[in-house]
Amino acid sequence: MTGTVIPSDIDPPRLLSIAAGLLDDITPRFIEGLGAPSAVDKGGNDFATELDLELERTLSARLTEATGIGVHGEEFGGPDVTSGTVWVVDPIDGTFNYSAGLPLAGTLLALLHDGKPVLGLTWLPLFDLRYQAFVDGPVICNGEPVPALRPARLQDSVIAFGAFNLNSGGRFPGNYRVEILGEVSREVSRLRLLGSTGLDMALTAGGKLGGAICFGHHAWDNAAGAALVLAGGGVVTDLAGEPWHVTSSSMLAGSPGVHEELATIIEGVGDPADYLPERTPRPSRGGAS
Repeated sequence: MTGTVIPSDIDPPRLLSIAAGLLDDITPRFIEGLGAPSAVDKGGNDFATELDLELERTLSARLTEATGIGVHGEEFGGPDVTSGTVWVVDPIDGTFNYSAGLPLAGTLLALLHDGKPVLGLTWLPLFDLRYQAFVDGPVICNGEPVPALRPARLQDSVIAFGAFNLNSGGRFPGNYRVEILGEVSREVSRLRLLGSTGLDMALTAGGKLGGAICFGHHAWDNAAGAALVLAGGGVVTDLAGEPWHVTSSSMLAGSPGVHEELATIIEGVGDPADYLPERTPRPSRGGAS
């Protein structure tokens, strides 16, 4: 059970069909824009391209016209995502990859009701993959149902890991992230840093990855993937193990079994605040004592 209560006036199959058609409409522009340069500096080595802005404007206008539901986007904001029914869109997830000409990027679209996912779509045009689902499943990829996720073990799985900078502070300091990376590496078959939360979560929902660890909290990055993984029969929480909600500070997703193993490892790493740079002694790099 997902815990999402769907109002009677929401028709998920109809909304999925409309949303999928609109994502198909912008796919040619997404493909031809690969390699687009930075146009808007967001600070912190983050940026948007002109195509981010164009695609969000187009999707927001068409979604609102076709469904009567407001849209909250990464670039232009929008209605409150914690209450009522609202679309959430990330026009280009994995912008750094996309701008560098790497195909590890896509468009994410989700419908939330009172902060919980109702449906999600992740379009990965550069891989010719289109994932969509209502939270009660199944996941549909390129028009075909994906088998439900089966219980699995971490030692047999490939896990996607979120971005980190060893010197960073904030909610999840770099040292904390690296500690998790190291502890997971002791147990997992393989680790991958793909640079796109949407890609990580879609591949988890599709059974290609056993799970994914995301340190970000933005609705536009996480909502579509949360819907897809839940639809696939996976488990989605924050790093503390609480059910994912749009206000969650992080996201941990995985197949049954794998998610539990990851959650246990993360719990064992301890409190993120204990890993702030000023609290973590740096190892000696040699020299006279």
